[in-house]
Amino acid sequence: MFVLSTNQKGAIAEAEIAAAAVRLGVPVLKPVAEHGRYDLAFEIGAQILRVQCKWGSLDRDARLIKVSLQTSRLTPAGYVRTPYSEREIDLAAVYCGDLDRCYLLPGAAAWGRTTIHLRLSPPRNGQLACINVAADFEFDGAVAQLGERCHGMAEVRGSSPLSSTSSASAIQTGCHDFRNRFGYYLEQAAAGAEVEISRRGRPYARLVPASPDMCRDPRAPSKTRLRVADRPPEAA
Repeated sequence: MFVLSTNQKGAIAEAEIAAAAVRLGVPVLKPVAEHGRYDLAFEIGAQILRVQCKWGSLDRDARLIKVSLQTSRLTPAGYVRTPYSEREIDLAAVYCGDLDRCYLLPGAAAWGRTTIHLRLSPPRNGQLACINVAADFEFDGAVAQLGERCHGMAEVRGSSPLSSTSSASAIQTGCHDFRNRFGYYLEQAAAGAEVEISRRGRPYARLVPASPDMCRDPRAPSKTRLRVADRPPEAA
């Protein structure tokens, strides 16, 4: 049986993800130099988003997809493994060769992490919080949601001051993703991040830390408050 090398898996994943984006009408750009921190860039709306491509493998029971979210290099002191940061990538795309299927993760789900598991079936213990359901990140739907958000934010920013609608350092997500991954975003807010939730492409609510002294302390209680943002009335 022919076994793919790590480099071959990476090349296949990148090609499949690029093809999936092109089929959806997304312009795909590729850096001239190799071995950068991102592999591709997607032009969505007025934004160029940096994409790191990863190969996903099924676990033994085919219940979840395992994805490594770090690079590894050999040094005189041994292997050095480095996760990705928000300064390096905007999205993480995954190709699962066993399923021949692509997934797209927001940067907030990948930053600072070494691995992520995308579940294909519910956990046996019935856990609902702090899990990543693969169906929520299927490529077509994720791209459509991302395009809607980018389009909606561009419209809002064109009609009002930027500072009144969005913070550049805030984690941004849609209502559907926020509902399904509430535990994850709660932890991010407790650690000091602001989470901006959009609905139908427009700012809807913001999750913020309860007090500044809780920021960046993972041992602090998860006391947060959800504040509805100023927003135009929704169309009927």
